[in-house]
Amino acid sequence: MKSDVMPVTTPGRARPGTPAAPPGATPAGTTPAPRRLGVRARRAWTRWLLVLVLAVLSVPFVFPTWWMATSSLKPMSEILRRVPTVWPQDPSLEAYGRVFTLQPFAQQYWNSLYIAVLVTLGTMLVAAMAGYAFARIRFPGANALFVLVLVGLLVPSEVTIVPLFRIVNSLGLIDTHWPLIVIPVLGAPAVLAVFIMRQFFLGLPVELEEAGRIDGLGRWGVFWRIAVPLSRSALGAVAIFTFLKSWNLYLEPIVYLSSKENFTLPQALTQYVDAYGGPMWNVQLAATTLTVLPVLAVFLVAQKQFVQGLAHSGLKG
Repeated sequence: MKSDVMPVTTPGRARPGTPAAPPGATPAGTTPAPRRLGVRARRAWTRWLLVLVLAVLSVPFVFPTWWMATSSLKPMSEILRRVPTVWPQDPSLEAYGRVFTLQPFAQQYWNSLYIAVLVTLGTMLVAAMAGYAFARIRFPGANALFVLVLVGLLVPSEVTIVPLFRIVNSLGLIDTHWPLIVIPVLGAPAVLAVFIMRQFFLGLPVELEEAGRIDGLGRWGVFWRIAVPLSRSALGAVAIFTFLKSWNLYLEPIVYLSSKENFTLPQALTQYVDAYGGPMWNVQLAATTLTVLPVLAVFLVAQKQFVQGLAHSGLKG
């Protein structure tokens, strides 16, 4: 009677009855060591070639920032040379000192900072609630209302600036920061944030919310304790592009603000001119360099959440 137990073979040993491999032969199913080294070398060369190509392609994007930062350390005569210099011959921080003496740049910096922070926090809250409502709450006309909200993306801000100015003027809020805070949070600029949050909440498993209801959570509890903590990547994406949009806002401050103490940074950068109305390039570039620093810091810290949020927003329609 034959046994049904298959013989156990040890790695590196041949089964009984099979001829032994000649000395120096490569075991079956393995790659020779020289071939493996060749594959690794080709992968390394491919990786370094890709890095080199990406470095060359990044030059048109990095060079303007480099030119801005280095030119802020140059005098006007060196900036206007026919043959430009890549690095300043005699670096000086004089332009940075003049940034704060020619106008209240510190106050204007604070204006942009706190407005951008308030707009970002308000947009995150409104977009999260609106996106969750469109994704999870079923009510008559939900889809039609969502399409109507998306139409706000198609309306340029220049079209609505005149009626908004008349409304703000009738409320006595001209030359205040209220229009720069309330309108972006409750108006068309928040539409894209609502869309991203809705798409993200559509991709969340319904079982998580059902488990929360079994534990006794209501609609608000499920939203605040389950949905919001799980949507950090989407909220990170919303926070980044909302902060950038508010930080770089230019048209609305020109329309609503008139005093230098209330100016924001994009509006303040245009005020560095000489007695003849010509731009003071080194001072403007110094102020611009100071303006870019918070944007770079925010993006470098939250770029992972930004990419994940944009990727997750398209999981489900």
